[in-house]
Amino acid sequence: MSRRRDTAVRILLLSAITAAFLVPLLWTGLASLGVLPDNNSRPPSWTGPATLQHFSEIGGAEPAFWQELATSTTSALGAALITVTVSFLAAFGLARARLPGDRSLTQVFLVLASLPAMAYVLPLSDLIRRLHLLDSFATIVLAEAAVTAPLAVFVLHGAIVQLPTEWEEAAVLDGAGLLRVLARVVLPLIAPSVAATAIVVFVLDWNMLLVPLVLTSGEVKTVPVAMSDFFTFERELEWPTAAAALMVSLVPLAVLVALFHRVLERFTLQAPAGGDIG
Repeated sequence: MSRRRDTAVRILLLSAITAAFLVPLLWTGLASLGVLPDNNSRPPSWTGPATLQHFSEIGGAEPAFWQELATSTTSALGAALITVTVSFLAAFGLARARLPGDRSLTQVFLVLASLPAMAYVLPLSDLIRRLHLLDSFATIVLAEAAVTAPLAVFVLHGAIVQLPTEWEEAAVLDGAGLLRVLARVVLPLIAPSVAATAIVVFVLDWNMLLVPLVLTSGEVKTVPVAMSDFFTFERELEWPTAAAALMVSLVPLAVLVALFHRVLERFTLQAPAGGDIG
């Protein structure tokens, strides 16, 4: 009886938390269809017939929206690919180097991942200006990759450090080089962790506002920057159109998660050897 009660409580809590996360998305979805709350009625009700017209108005409200959507998608994909590739190599080297105080060094990456984006934006802005790369697609990709790399290194290090070294040693005895060991032995064993890290990094890059806002001057614009234009004081807010644009911008994220949901089910966050995460 006690076990059933505990299970029921967990289900209720999980349902409540899920509902709390879904309510804003549901509200935005209704607004994109033109269904808005009527605060003048008692009790409050919803007004407006559902229509897809506001989706066709996105281009009029933000003429470059589709280009911005493509820019966000490709830049987030590029940044995620660079981040995961570099972080995988760094995490493997850190896990196998057996340096003194390596646990403390690993925690440094967690601290770096916890820093606000502004801590990266200021030095990156100065560096990019010196390299004459300001307001370019490459700037967004490299800057986003730099901001999310510490988190990826920390997560992938926790996965690699749990692996026994026997398979790697056997591959070396068979004549395999380092790259072959990484590609044929290590990577398949931690593939769920790599995929999950890539998706998390993609989402973080996709939602990043401060980095592209500071490092670009309008020539190259991502969806978060474009969405902020819907809420500026210089133009009248058209909430249904803005909501429609927001719903469209979620499509790449939904597609990515749908494609890799089976891999995500196999992902477990591993703590670095010698202690718990954090």
